[in-house]
Amino acid sequence: MGKLVSAGVNESPGTIDLPLDASIGALIRFTHRAFADDLQTHLLEHRVNVGMWYFLRALWEEDGLTQRELSRLIGVTEPTALQQLRKMQSDGLIERRPSQSDRRKVHIHLTRQGRALRSKLMPYAMEVNAAALDGLDSREIGQLHLTLQKVRGNLQRRNTDREGFEPNSE
Repeated sequence: MGKLVSAGVNESPGTIDLPLDASIGALIRFTHRAFADDLQTHLLEHRVNVGMWYFLRALWEEDGLTQRELSRLIGVTEPTALQQLRKMQSDGLIERRPSQSDRRKVHIHLTRQGRALRSKLMPYAMEVNAAALDGLDSREIGQLHLTLQKVRGNLQRRNTDREGFEPNSE
């Protein structure tokens, strides 16, 4: 990716030019892909894919969430969540427990094996983050966090304002 180029009107009437290197969305997508590719190499050594990783992260922070809560938190559709959770259950990483207060809900809990992965996977995730932030000082890292949170918030508000739009659908 080269120098940031601003979007403009192309020589062809009625067309708008937005090169990939000028698109914030593309830059974020390519950056996410680079994180995922690096992380995936280590995750696969523990039979965990990147999709499962996000569920593990959420459950390490708050075990016992419902499938719906997990799908919204992670930003995937419920069918996608169901597919990943079934795989995680068959691999012995999670178990499903019916809600005590609402029979329609099922809570997802980590097994001992799922909890144990935290100490094996988090150090590598922290290493990937450190490598990505190499050369940035603490002020730049703080600004990056703030900027990305604002961008995400802007898009979430825009999507929420759309009639009939499910905010965390894929």
